[in-house]
Amino acid sequence: MQFANFASTDVNQTLNQSTSTLKRISDSLFTGNSMIVLVLSLIVGYFVGKGLSAVLRRLGRIIGRSADASANLTTVNRLRRIETWIVLSVAIVQLLAIILALYFWWVFVHPQGQSTALVGASAVLIIVVGGVIGPLLRDFSFGSGMMAEKWFGVGDLVTIEPYSLRGVVERITLRSTRIRGMNGEIIWVSNQNIGSVNIAQKGVWTMAIELFVSDKDRAEEMLAQVNELLPGGPSLVVRPLGLVGEPKGIDGMWHLTAIAETAPGREWLIEKTAIDILKTLDEKAKEQILIADPIARYADSDSEQKFARAVSNAKKSRPTRRRKLRKPKV
Repeated sequence: MQFANFASTDVNQTLNQSTSTLKRISDSLFTGNSMIVLVLSLIVGYFVGKGLSAVLRRLGRIIGRSADASANLTTVNRLRRIETWIVLSVAIVQLLAIILALYFWWVFVHPQGQSTALVGASAVLIIVVGGVIGPLLRDFSFGSGMMAEKWFGVGDLVTIEPYSLRGVVERITLRSTRIRGMNGEIIWVSNQNIGSVNIAQKGVWTMAIELFVSDKDRAEEMLAQVNELLPGGPSLVVRPLGLVGEPKGIDGMWHLTAIAETAPGREWLIEKTAIDILKTLDEKAKEQILIADPIARYADSDSEQKFARAVSNAKKSRPTRRRKLRKPKV
């Protein structure tokens, strides 16, 4: 019985002390003058952050225009990376401005650094961070990781998984990423929800068509007609079909390779539409020249170099014995 009374007394004392502490904290932190100074500090910090952000955005636009005007891919990537960090620093500057405003409020209201107020403010900060800002901190951690590892930058053409969102990156912050879709819509994605990112390194996809014909001159004329019919533009066929390499011929049959560049997601204009037009033109001609159906494939030079390295390494293994074919007599 005595133990129960003793425990009840301790509980009452703890509750009284907690109530008294909370009252002192509220009287110290949330007085009328303190709240006025807090509001004014936040307002000044907000406008200072907005002003610095406007300067940074203007600088980012200047660098972005320089990147667009450059013809050197290395220079373009370097300027885009700088533009990305400038855009990213906008959010950091705004956050620092608010933090400095809160620090000024604290120093102005508590010049002596009262220990009770300090403990109380720490408790309030822990509650706010844990209950309200927790989800934001997860976005910040994911965003910081992506920026440190250089996943992508402003101006890159990306496809964000697992949502298959495709478009141009317009803005990156520590919390979210804004992209503009191929149809013009603006899409915001939380950084913690980005599973993976596919990047069109050169901003376009290079497609090739392999032609097997009996008349190479007529084949070139057909390719020129296809270029006249295909829709061009930054979001369609960026660069029309053109022949690459030397045609290979044997016994009146020729192999030609034509490549074109399209915007990401528009590769069907080459691998389907262009091939259908070639077949139709051949069928309508008095003398058909297509020996086999045209073949469409991806033709990125960087990827081909990587594959060439992988294939050369594979050839180092013990090859299967094969009899070499004899060339036909001419």
